[in-house]
Amino acid sequence: MNMVDITMVRVYLTEGHNGIGKVITWFETDANVRGFTVFRGVEGLGSHGTVHKASLLDLAAALPIVIEFFDTPERTTEILEQLRSLVKPDHIVTWSAKSGS
Repeated sequence: MNMVDITMVRVYLTEGHNGIGKVITWFETDANVRGFTVFRGVEGLGSHGTVHKASLLDLAAALPIVIEFFDTPERTTEILEQLRSLVKPDHIVTWSAKSGS
């Protein structure tokens, strides 16, 4: 199995964020990545230090949303340049990894 270098990217958003639909639509139509996954959290600590969590009595609208994807380092650099206009830079985390092909 050949191992190739990739860059993993995780984007942290909040469900009630005004631009979340725009970001997800951008991934669906324009990002041209190998694939992406959207996770909806059940609890998270927001940027203002407030804990947001789901409960049976309350349908919280500010739950954490995480979008994760990977691609070649060159391609993720291109994607991040475009993504930074949609998401605050401190809400994007990247790390190097390897993938079998």
